[in-house]
Amino acid sequence: MALISPSRRLRRTPFSEGVEAAGVKAYTIYNHMLLPTVFRSVEEDYHHLKEAVQVWDVSCERQVELRGPDAARLMQMLTPRDLRGMLAGRCFYVPIVDETGGMLNDPVAVKLAEDRWWISIADSDLLYWVKGIANGYRLDVLVDEPDVSPLAVQGPKADELMARVFGDAVRDIRFFRFGWFEFQGRSLVVARSGYSKQGGFEIYVEGSDIGMPLWQALMEAGRDLDVHAGCPNGIERVEGGLLSYGNDMNDDNTPHECGLGRFCDTQTAIGCMGRDALLRVAKEGPIQQIRAIEIAGDKVPGCDRVWPVMAGDKRVGQVTSAAWSPDFKTNVAIGMVRMTHWDDRTAVQVATPEGRRDAVVYEKFWA
Repeated sequence: MALISPSRRLRRTPFSEGVEAAGVKAYTIYNHMLLPTVFRSVEEDYHHLKEAVQVWDVSCERQVELRGPDAARLMQMLTPRDLRGMLAGRCFYVPIVDETGGMLNDPVAVKLAEDRWWISIADSDLLYWVKGIANGYRLDVLVDEPDVSPLAVQGPKADELMARVFGDAVRDIRFFRFGWFEFQGRSLVVARSGYSKQGGFEIYVEGSDIGMPLWQALMEAGRDLDVHAGCPNGIERVEGGLLSYGNDMNDDNTPHECGLGRFCDTQTAIGCMGRDALLRVAKEGPIQQIRAIEIAGDKVPGCDRVWPVMAGDKRVGQVTSAAWSPDFKTNVAIGMVRMTHWDDRTAVQVATPEGRRDAVVYEKFWA
């Protein structure tokens, strides 16, 4: 692939200086920002993530802030998940849908207060959809992108590293909860969450000016823990079935097709834009759904386009993400498979760029 030319449209982050000093080898573009994808190698980064602790620049998880009397109402209009019981201090994974029930994003909603929310978005221009809804319904709410840049600390030694920088109280944060912690006189939101199955935290760094001081503090505190700069790992996320918006689903797919039906409370999520459409989907059921797929043979190449899933001469789905797993000694993949072939251990074939491979569909992912 040819190099991508840098420009001011490809936004650097508050941590770019640290990322570059750590020897980043590759980026992707995510929400118009640079997202590191490789430091030493994908496999070396993978093993280190599972063994030690990494600091990730995930500033690309931009925040859409809702602030004002109608903030909670607007948040409920965006998602079929019932938010009425959500308290301040909680984080919810929320499918965001349009009027047809199609997925627009799959972010984490952070409830700071009844009248103030952050939506920590995946890769899509969700800000404009939210602004449109707010203005179209004349809601009393300010919708904007604040100067907030998430920094993730992930891996089995994440608790120890975070405690050294923020104090032992950080260990008490429960999964998908957050607390406010001081750093250099600034109060920051720290949540137990992150885009890996290895455990860890996301720090919502409010104010670009303290980005590098925090990065350096984490690196210095974690020297004896073998802390490294890292990034979301393509192998580890596929093993764990962590979906990537734009890769594994888009606005043509409903949450039910993406295996996210458990996050849809369509009977009680009153006000959700796509509620009527999703009520029909829930009643009839999807005709295709995300599945884990094991692909036989040697290491598959990078998956930068869909690979058809075949049953004889009939196409029954597509693979959207794939990688060789060193721990499971097989090719792991995420795919969308039609209901005729989505049962556990169904044999299919995958048309890779290197030819057809035998494959098996599974209901559950590896990790």
